Amino acid sequence: MSKHPLAQITLLALSAGLFCSADAQDRDAGKRAPSAKQEGTLDKYINPDAEDVTTKLEVITQTLYEQEQRIVTLTFMQEFGDRVRLKRVAFASGDRTLIPGYIFTPIKLESGRKHPGIVMVHGGFHERFDWRWFQLVDLAVSKGYVVIFPEYRGSRGYGANHYVNDYGVTDTADTLAAAQYLAEQAFADPARLGILGQSRGGMVTLLAIEKEPSRFKAAVDIVGLTDFVAYMAYKPEYRRKEVAKESPSFKGKLPDENLSAYMEVSPINHVDKITAPLLVLATRGDQIAPFDLHTGRLLDVLKAKGKVFEDKIYDAAPGGHIFMDGDTPEQRDALQRTFDFLGRYLKPS
Repeated sequence: MSKHPLAQITLLALSAGLFCSADAQDRDAGKRAPSAKQEGTLDKYINPDAEDVTTKLEVITQTLYEQEQRIVTLTFMQEFGDRVRLKRVAFASGDRTLIPGYIFTPIKLESGRKHPGIVMVHGGFHERFDWRWFQLVDLAVSKGYVVIFPEYRGSRGYGANHYVNDYGVTDTADTLAAAQYLAEQAFADPARLGILGQSRGGMVTLLAIEKEPSRFKAAVDIVGLTDFVAYMAYKPEYRRKEVAKESPSFKGKLPDENLSAYMEVSPINHVDKITAPLLVLATRGDQIAPFDLHTGRLLDVLKAKGKVFEDKIYDAAPGGHIFMDGDTPEQRDALQRTFDFLGRYLKPS
């Protein structure tokens, strides 16, 4: 194989038959056709036939992400398809945008039965549904829940346009839209919705219960980012610039030049709006969302505001920030606490 990086990636894509398909380009659009009066500026997409190296790499990268995501879903169905039904959906967020996601239900849904629902929110800079969520989804369905997993804007595997990201803004809007979509399904009970998120997903979970306090009956925050100003203070320079550049709300500026935008997406500043009972899980020794900067301060504010919450803080759980990914006593304890907590408020049968 050629040692040239572009040649290697191109050969890899060709060997897997992965160049952009028509349906991939359709998903990349992710838009409903607006009326003539609403057209405004036309959307622009990657040219799959572009000749310049930069665009070719972007086309190949996004295509590989899409194929990787297909493998993830196939793997889930292979492992759990005998008891969990996975359905890919696209729901509206705002007036035009379609957001991909997955709904997980029992294989056989009883006619007329309404299940409590859980919105599961992934974290990461451009992460998505993957093997780390398999066990949690399977457990939820086995305990009587239906699950929606929104691939909010910024998630990879759904085309270049969907990859565009606005921290704390579009991810939260898309997650709330997912909750609304799940509530409208015949098999879901809109009065028994919960939400659970990890890392950035924990941040989005907190923002969601702050923006729509009556939407959820219970919430679980796992190692969530609570102060985005603090987050931007200790991240490496390349990531700080990347976050500022990618998020339209930040306008390419760091907190010292656009402080209010970062404060707005920091859940620590809006705790007074929380009404849903909240379970907070974290560990000391977390090097991604340090306990003293994030969860520790959140707990202090929850207590000061008289909120209904429970917490379990582990002492240097294996894996630190990703302790939920391991098969450890701490992870098993956290799973037990999660479903005990949700069960009290969502009451699955």
